[in-house]
Amino acid sequence: MKVLLKAPWLSTKMMQKLSSGYGVVYPWSYLPCQEVPDSYDYNGPNVPNHQSAYAGSPYHQQNNSQLPQSDAGSPASDAVMIKIDVPSPLRDDQQQRYPKEIGKTLLALVFLALNFFLATVSLSLVHDRVPDRDTYGPLPDAFLDRVQPQDWALDVSEILIMVVVNSCVVLITFHKHRFIVMRRVFLLLSVLYLMRSMTMYVTVLPVSSRTYYCSPKSNASSAGVIVKRAFQLISGMGLSINGKQIYCGDYIYSGHTVTLVLGYLVISEYSPKRFWPIHWIYWTASLTGVVMVLVAHGHYTVDVLIAYYATTRLFWTYHTLANNSLLLKQNGNNYIGREWWYFAFRYFERNVRGPIPLQYDCPLSLPTSWAKKSPKLPGRES
Repeated sequence: MKVLLKAPWLSTKMMQKLSSGYGVVYPWSYLPCQEVPDSYDYNGPNVPNHQSAYAGSPYHQQNNSQLPQSDAGSPASDAVMIKIDVPSPLRDDQQQRYPKEIGKTLLALVFLALNFFLATVSLSLVHDRVPDRDTYGPLPDAFLDRVQPQDWALDVSEILIMVVVNSCVVLITFHKHRFIVMRRVFLLLSVLYLMRSMTMYVTVLPVSSRTYYCSPKSNASSAGVIVKRAFQLISGMGLSINGKQIYCGDYIYSGHTVTLVLGYLVISEYSPKRFWPIHWIYWTASLTGVVMVLVAHGHYTVDVLIAYYATTRLFWTYHTLANNSLLLKQNGNNYIGREWWYFAFRYFERNVRGPIPLQYDCPLSLPTSWAKKSPKLPGRES
């Protein structure tokens, strides 16, 4: 890109200063250099003869016919056109403001897999420590004591979980910065499942439902039995509707609530704001799914409250840090930097400065003829 500057008021000496300052050699740069005064008086007694100064210049001889004709010594006779090559502004993709960093995304997925496996191992161990239902009944609960258990309600909750999760997958797939969103979701789920694996292990509560089936306990919980249980839970994705979740004891805190709440938060955060009716639909679906878990007596009320609090605080804290690049610095005034997962946050987010735009595209390369006919995906909405 070239910028054209017309400067009729610049003298030869000032042109020489400009040429030396920008590293550009012009035909008049061989002229002797003198200090330029603060103000320039074209009618003063010490004004040099501009015509004689330019007379020997090849630039002046070549372009003399193009200069405006006026009285000698007037500003118009000193009109100079400067062409400066300026690089074109870089696009966002070239500036790499939002790098894909696929390697980090895969690493976050590995962390999620490890922590999910750890949670299943924790449940496998807890199952043999659950108090006997014939001896210890469910703990007193303000909600469960007033609602009769309905086994079908748990199926409704898990169907809603599958709807919300699949909707998140579709949304992330068509998001322009899908790899950034994916690794954020993977990391958040990793932290939540790691904390859940610890809380369910350290404190084992009696079974909250009198009708939910729990498989027989093992007299000797060997490593082989624990691993077999873990893979059985993983094969069913931790859902009872698949017939794989037959172990009890994973109460504090509710994994169903974590999935439903996090799914709604992802949809509301990474979809256009003008889709607010859809946001309300998913909010209602998430709330319904949580209530159905309680109606089925699948969890205590405290499990749901802790899961809601942990998920929302972690999501909002993480995105507050991610959307404010100044908080990437761990100093004495940034108390959020004392979070135990902050070091992982800095590693995954250090190259992403600020909130990512709500832009969408197709993850697969389409033929040019198809791309022209395809509808325009929604952009960012405030």
